[in-house]
Amino acid sequence: MKTEIEQYLAASGKKFSLKDYDTKYTGKQDKEDGEKKLDEIKSRLSVFQETLYAADSQALLIIFQAMDAAGKDSAIEHVMSGLNPQGCEVHSFKTPNSLEYSHDFLWRHYLALPAKGKIGIHNRSHYENVLVCKVHPEYILAENIPGIDEVKDIDKKFWERRYESIRNFEAHLIANGTTIIKFFLHVSKEEQKQRFLDRINDPKKNWKFSEGDLAERKLWGDYMDAYETAIQETSTKDAPWYVIPADQKWHARVAISKIMEATFEKLNLKFPELAPEELERLDDIKQRLAKD
Repeated sequence: MKTEIEQYLAASGKKFSLKDYDTKYTGKQDKEDGEKKLDEIKSRLSVFQETLYAADSQALLIIFQAMDAAGKDSAIEHVMSGLNPQGCEVHSFKTPNSLEYSHDFLWRHYLALPAKGKIGIHNRSHYENVLVCKVHPEYILAENIPGIDEVKDIDKKFWERRYESIRNFEAHLIANGTTIIKFFLHVSKEEQKQRFLDRINDPKKNWKFSEGDLAERKLWGDYMDAYETAIQETSTKDAPWYVIPADQKWHARVAISKIMEATFEKLNLKFPELAPEELERLDDIKQRLAKD
């Protein structure tokens, strides 16, 4: 019997299919109960973050990937709202610029990694290089890679090497004190359509809609294939992927918060303890201050 968190997990080394994950799943909770639970967990996440910062020995990297309108931005806003901004950095990755293209595909993501004691959130990430670039392989040509002169040069071995690079990159981070959580917000094509319509119908949301989103929507099947392969190739025991049902935004937020809480608990973080001589020194300072 899987636990509540395990049901979202894309297990390492096992055959993976997005069809096995229901985008509409909400468990036994309703929206009101879910929002109460989220508030409870957020207060505990704040304490965990403070301990992470004080210990200054580990970092947490949280990766969000999804189709357009799946709710990445709102999930980050709601789940992370209780965290201290000084210890939390959000990076939203767009199309690489000329400087970024002049380096390897992981370079700009390495620069955005969280320092020890901090939480880093990547809204889209290095996975775009095996997702949107898998659907649009012509984008790879801008990287100016030796031996890759035409799209036909981007073969199966190329993608295998790229998945391997990602696994090695993440393994290196983990070995040096960074814990990684990867979330795929799994929204249905029908729900995406409704959210696009909401953006068009609401003047306050018009800015969120781009006609280019419709062109990408036509490639839905290609994107699902790319996500399935990427998740299967890169979900490991130490850097797992979680497939989060995202048709109900409130449920996605609760699921994400629960996984974050469970991850923090496994880190077994503690506030630093002073040596006995330092405690005696503090006691002396305390007495001197009391007499001041």
